[in-house]
Amino acid sequence: MAIIGGGPAGLIAARVLAAAGAQTTLYDAMPSVGRKFLLAGKGGLNLTHSEPLPAFITRYGDAAPVVAHWLQRFGPDAVRRFARELGVETFIGSSGRVFPADMKAGPMMRTWVRELREAGVTFRVRHRFTGWLPDGRLHFDAPEGETTVTADLTLLALGGGSWAKLGSDGAWVDALRVAGIPVAPLCPANCGFDCTWSENFAARFEGQPLKAIAARAQGEHDWRRGELIVTRTGIEGSLVYALSAVLRDAIDGSGEARFELDLFPDRSEHDVAAALAQPRGSRSRSEHWRRRLGLAGIKAGLLHECVPREQWDDADILARIIKKLPLVLERTRPIDEAISTAGGIRLDAMDQHLMLRARPGTFVAGEMLDWEAPTGGYLLTACLASGVIAAEGALAWWREHRHAL
Repeated sequence: MAIIGGGPAGLIAARVLAAAGAQTTLYDAMPSVGRKFLLAGKGGLNLTHSEPLPAFITRYGDAAPVVAHWLQRFGPDAVRRFARELGVETFIGSSGRVFPADMKAGPMMRTWVRELREAGVTFRVRHRFTGWLPDGRLHFDAPEGETTVTADLTLLALGGGSWAKLGSDGAWVDALRVAGIPVAPLCPANCGFDCTWSENFAARFEGQPLKAIAARAQGEHDWRRGELIVTRTGIEGSLVYALSAVLRDAIDGSGEARFELDLFPDRSEHDVAAALAQPRGSRSRSEHWRRRLGLAGIKAGLLHECVPREQWDDADILARIIKKLPLVLERTRPIDEAISTAGGIRLDAMDQHLMLRARPGTFVAGEMLDWEAPTGGYLLTACLASGVIAAEGALAWWREHRHAL
């Protein structure tokens, strides 16, 4: 059996296959496997999330009914058990996110790969998959030149289209389309957005976090709490990533997205207006804002940036804007800056075991499928779950058809 792709989905698929005694070879285009996984762990590896499974499933948007099937087989609790089997204890952070006790990805990856080697999995790195030959053989560009491989079963786990330098470059899209497999265009997910800042605001506040706020896409009812970061060209960070799908789709539909910020989510509009309406005496406007409301720094800078000067002393108008400050987002940041991608192999191109309908005996898993998830452990959990589903589907198909292979 051939697995192509050495990210989390491919590696856990190899684990399932090896445990069943299948002779497995894993191919990867990079010099070593798990590179994006290791980079994700540099700031503290977020393995999964602790929220109850029904709420967890809703994080996958339109793909939730399909992903739910994966997660019922291998959900957040299974991710934690898997980590424990690799000798990695986990803990739940204050946000509900689940991390390794040492916050590191390296020890887990080293144990994972060592376990696979000991189980008999063969690794072939620097092998870039370029498609199928007419007779069904797999074609690779390898250090020794073009190489072909004949496999009874193939499992593709080639990743998305972001972080090209780590191997997730989306180069597989053309090869699959040529083979008649429907692929939705790859686009940024969990990404930053551009808006038009003045040169003065961008120079002063670039890289600064905007904390203790809430946000929503215009037209949505619910506010999300968190923080974001001002960039030279716009905004990024966990709060905007959580809304990136709806914001991206709005831009695709109308050319822009409206994004609203509540700069003081713990205070009512009436409370904010009352604080601003207090006499300021001889104090400057900035000092008055700071003393009466704690409004200073980047939050005050945003008001100077977004609110006409003639409205700065109207407490009611200013309070309304503070509680619902509008930003117009013009475009997503480039796909290679995104944490992940949306798009990929269309979900209706596969059966429930993640076998391609157009290529029986070829299974697919991970981020190369057409689904997306916010940060917080949701992306990694579903990648792992899809790898398990695809590997188990491959084993079942092989057992049924092995006499004909």
